[in-house]
Amino acid sequence: MTSDTDIDIEALKAKLLEEKEALIAATEATAAAREPVELDQQSVGRLSRMDAMQVQEMDKAGEARRQVRIARIKSALERIESEEFGECMNCGEDIAPARLNNDPTVATCITCARGGD
Repeated sequence: MTSDTDIDIEALKAKLLEEKEALIAATEATAAAREPVELDQQSVGRLSRMDAMQVQEMDKAGEARRQVRIARIKSALERIESEEFGECMNCGEDIAPARLNNDPTVATCITCARGGD
């Protein structure tokens, strides 16, 4: 585990929790945008419906990215709790503090992230 002098684990934990809450709030706020588009040709023209479907697909893609990020945050929080935070999941070496400060959800060192030697 990376020493506490290199990174502030409590600050990173707070940052992760804050980001997780923001992502969950965004998921809830955009739920209606991902609902099926009505097929009512009388009230909405064909092009308007196609545009609405395109926007819906973009919202679904955004939600998928949010869910991946939430999963990465949960995993990082679990590593913090189990005191494995800062250790590469592949090789076991310490992850550079600058890398963790940039993105606390990273689970591998830069060498493993690049595919090793």
